[in-house]
Amino acid sequence: MADTTPAHDESYYAEEKKMLASKPYLGMDPYLSKLRLEARQKVAELAKTRDDTDAFNKAIHNLLGTVGDEKAIIESPVHFDYGRNTHVGKRFYMNTMCTILDCARVDIGDDVLMGPHVQIYTAEHPTDPVVRLEGLESARPIKIGNNVWIGGGAIILAGITIGNNVTVGAGAVVTKDVPNNV
Repeated sequence: MADTTPAHDESYYAEEKKMLASKPYLGMDPYLSKLRLEARQKVAELAKTRDDTDAFNKAIHNLLGTVGDEKAIIESPVHFDYGRNTHVGKRFYMNTMCTILDCARVDIGDDVLMGPHVQIYTAEHPTDPVVRLEGLESARPIKIGNNVWIGGGAIILAGITIGNNVTVGAGAVVTKDVPNNV
């Protein structure tokens, strides 16, 4: 099947490149809006295939940037801004109602369990109201190590690194890096 995607010059992808480089970008950029629509469609496909193991695994691989194995489980409903900027390791489990705003890369290690309503936010907006009206936003990557349990309702903010063998308590707001074995 021939690719029917119209050819675009490099400027079409400029805001995505800025976003992934943690530079200020225009979130309402047409290309970024298209990618978010595609992510919503992929999340809808994920929900439809939950009872068909092969189709479900295919939908997870289609949604996310990389997946460590065929044992990943994502319980619907969930939300991803892009999906493709999220990379999960082996035996990943995400409970229902989770949100990952993956405007920057999100790396999640092996054996990570996420309770319901976990929120992972790489996106940031200016706190200056005048600057915020310009429409610029930014994003910083998040890294979650191996063997991490993130309790229900926890929020992980932009730029955070969570080490290996960590438990993040239910309802926690993670504003600083968390070392290993905490």
